[in-house]
Amino acid sequence: MLDIETFDNLRGGNVVYKALSHPLAAKALAALAARAGAVALFDPDGIAGPLLALCPDFEIEGLYVQDTLALGQPRAGYIARPLTELPQARVHTVLLAAFDAAKRAQHLHALLPPGAELVTLDAVKLPEAWLSEPKRYLEPRNFATNFVFFRDDDRFATRLTTANYWAGYGAKEVLFQHILFGQGGQVLAEWSQSAPSGTGGYVLDSREIRARFGLKPFTGQLFIHAIGVAGHDVVKYALDTYATDNGASLSCTHDANAWPSARFAGLPAPRADERVILWIQNSHAVPIPAGDFALDRMGADAPVALEEEIPPFATRALDVAELFPDLRWPAQLEVRAGRHVVRPRYEVVRDGRTRIAHVNVERADLKPDPGIKTLHPAMGRGFLLPFPILPRGRFRTIALPTPMVEAERDMPLRLDVFAPDGGKVAERFLGRLPRDHDFAVDLDDVLAPDALPEGGHAELVYDFREGGEADGWLHALFRFEDRANNHAAESSFGAHIFNTLMVYKNEPQSYTGKPPGLSTRLFLKLGFGGRESFCVLIYPASGPWLESSSTVLELYDGQGVKLETAQLAIACSGSHIVRPSQHFSEASLRAAGETGYVLIRDVTCRLFGFHGLEDASGGFSLDHMFGF
Repeated sequence: MLDIETFDNLRGGNVVYKALSHPLAAKALAALAARAGAVALFDPDGIAGPLLALCPDFEIEGLYVQDTLALGQPRAGYIARPLTELPQARVHTVLLAAFDAAKRAQHLHALLPPGAELVTLDAVKLPEAWLSEPKRYLEPRNFATNFVFFRDDDRFATRLTTANYWAGYGAKEVLFQHILFGQGGQVLAEWSQSAPSGTGGYVLDSREIRARFGLKPFTGQLFIHAIGVAGHDVVKYALDTYATDNGASLSCTHDANAWPSARFAGLPAPRADERVILWIQNSHAVPIPAGDFALDRMGADAPVALEEEIPPFATRALDVAELFPDLRWPAQLEVRAGRHVVRPRYEVVRDGRTRIAHVNVERADLKPDPGIKTLHPAMGRGFLLPFPILPRGRFRTIALPTPMVEAERDMPLRLDVFAPDGGKVAERFLGRLPRDHDFAVDLDDVLAPDALPEGGHAELVYDFREGGEADGWLHALFRFEDRANNHAAESSFGAHIFNTLMVYKNEPQSYTGKPPGLSTRLFLKLGFGGRESFCVLIYPASGPWLESSSTVLELYDGQGVKLETAQLAIACSGSHIVRPSQHFSEASLRAAGETGYVLIRDVTCRLFGFHGLEDASGGFSLDHMFGF
């Protein structure tokens, strides 16, 4: 397990981790360690653990602290010594483990051992041109970064789509820096690229990047750093994987979580006619040691390790059958990732088609919450996990509940099904599912054959009729299969309380500001290369709310110019399939171009959505949308 602190829901992201793990900082740390010789490490802020985990090359003579309560305690593999002993250290370098440390350093000069040099972490800062707020280095906006699964291998290409949403928060000039790592972790290309001056779309296509830099086929990861941002420090994107060899594969995933986690969950076992490949992408400049990465049959607590080292920033395709040759759908796997990777992608190969999806962060900080069983009546049905039911003449829709908290022992669940007009058409109690369950619910088994021909949506909710516990972090994997050609897409997400005026803890959530989250800002990319985009918008309501939404669809071009608007009303507890061609003129869509997008706004309620693409060969993709 890598000794780092990344993210928790109370404090948010750990900026020190971002500052130490950034590829440029990692390179500078390695260079500092190479020339430092024997090092006395002064650790006033308690960051020795991540510092030495992310750069283990330092030759540490001893670790020194000021806090008398820490004396004699283990820290990062060393016993903390009093700073008063520093003058006796036989070292070449004293490393003050802090940024913006000039004032602190002044007090150390009188304590330096003879001939020792004093160095602070200011020596490994990013260049000022890479910073959004140069005056305060550990400002979260200085580390608006993310990793992207990026591939161009003569069969498949990848395409990142986002927008300069920071301009809507007042950002003047946003610049993206990119570092493309190959499968072995080597740097294939580095470049900078300006975002549109307004809230326009931003696209990176692997085919164009490969041609620009004359690259051979690759499967690796793209590190992206946004500079000059305002409002928040999250780089969000949609990622399409599409066939370039006239194949029928098409899939999409939403923005990756930028924080490494100890565990991820929601990895499906393969069917008998499938292969499931987990793409392990090392997010750090240190190797993943052999045995540090493992898979476990969910709930078995008997992980099987990958006895193979993975180099820094490298990518390893792991067929889950290498570790679990006999496990079959609807069983599921837990990823024991040791905080080495951000949320990984997985690939399902079946009948010559491939689809890409992602696993989710498994929370270690949550425990069962007895308050969920006794929610105030104003919270209605409480936590809801909505998902689309695609038109049933063409598609099957399947849901697999996925434990997403380490302490979660069971999942007491019910399925509620709604028509597009908000009418409830069915419900089914699914039971008190144990952590190691292998139960997936096929909507064909819940609905009559002629029900919901145009689709609708369903919601997983807690139901305690047989007891059980709940933590509010209810997740599931949703699989959508074309009945004719077996093409499939899958997505996963978690529950929230939707559209209640009253608040329980931090629910209902809001895209910006504090709860309740009674507003919507969702991003829908436009199609490309003859593929058309669409989305399914769902108006979930934990309790009674407005009879219908007041939804506005805004079409923007690649420079952020609003071209056209359209109105939409979705019934409470209802849903609607949105295709831009049905709401905007052909001329406006042509003017928007492939870097344009649709912003879905509603100030009266919070909508939830899934977006995707359709192509002429029967391929389609679907994953949940992101907002900003």
